[in-house]
Amino acid sequence: MSRAAVVCGLGGALPATAVTNEELAAQLDTSDQWIRTRTGIGLRYVVAPGESTSDLAVAAGERALESARRKADSDSDAAGTEAEVDLVVLATSTPDRPCPGTAPGVAHRLGLGTVPAFDVAAVCTGFVYALATAASMITAGVAERALVIGADTFSTILDPVDRTTRAIFGDGAGAVVLRAGESGEPGALLGFDLGSDGGGADLITVRAGGSRQRSTGEPPAEGDQFFAMEGRPVFTQAVINMSESSQRLLDRVGWTPGDLDKVVAHQANVRILHAVGEQLGLEDKQIVVNLDRVGNTVAASIPLALSDAAAEGDLVPGHRVVLTGFGGGLTWGSAALVWPDIEPVTRS
Repeated sequence: MSRAAVVCGLGGALPATAVTNEELAAQLDTSDQWIRTRTGIGLRYVVAPGESTSDLAVAAGERALESARRKADSDSDAAGTEAEVDLVVLATSTPDRPCPGTAPGVAHRLGLGTVPAFDVAAVCTGFVYALATAASMITAGVAERALVIGADTFSTILDPVDRTTRAIFGDGAGAVVLRAGESGEPGALLGFDLGSDGGGADLITVRAGGSRQRSTGEPPAEGDQFFAMEGRPVFTQAVINMSESSQRLLDRVGWTPGDLDKVVAHQANVRILHAVGEQLGLEDKQIVVNLDRVGNTVAASIPLALSDAAAEGDLVPGHRVVLTGFGGGLTWGSAALVWPDIEPVTRS
């Protein structure tokens, strides 16, 4: 067996403020039925004034570290008994500031000292990219333990009068702790598939605020400061790329779709989730769904879905699992593992 990164802690966090479909319908030209029919979402959470991405990242990180401590206490075979980490990777597209990165501040607030910490920006695929980055650093011997966080506060960049994006997106954070271990262990990350297509950059974007717009010396055009998405082509690209990425990964690790117990995909839209399952020949019960309760939380989506599924018993030790995401860039990515015996510290 070779050196591998092993999942040993899991946690999630949501803001306190919940927004129901009925509350959105009171503000916008929409309805609970319209939202549920098109997205499957019934509830999402948003940050309070002054609350930021780093606040949610710290909360999720604390819970993942606590989960790792409990695992270490209960498992004498765990590699190391400390829950401290020597690397922090934060996936986010809504950093606290354009500069500096948000991860160093998160590491500082978590009391992790001067460990290396940096952001990864791959929108809804961000958590998979961050996971692959941290796992690679562990297998290369650069780090022994890593905290990988996905956190976003998309409510801060949405057009307040856009019923489509406001219905879909919510804020949140999820995190895992990785430790160095062996490839044959439950929880070992067995492989990754990553890809991108910059030709689709305008399908999922915030047009203003970066160097291209600022260098013109002109104020942004009306609405360009807000997030924008082309729904129909994004739907198609999400289904194609998550399905194909998952299949490539299965081929790489020697599994077939029939070997899978669960797919934990980016929680973008319930119709996308079921379409990915159909492309892979899976039943609906094999697709983890929690977006009905939290919405699309972008980089937090996959770890929050993992946390909820594990806490509710839908994901159990020994399950063969594929994680898959698709997001702006365009970017996509997948990861495979056999689910370990860990206790998530849940968002509630």
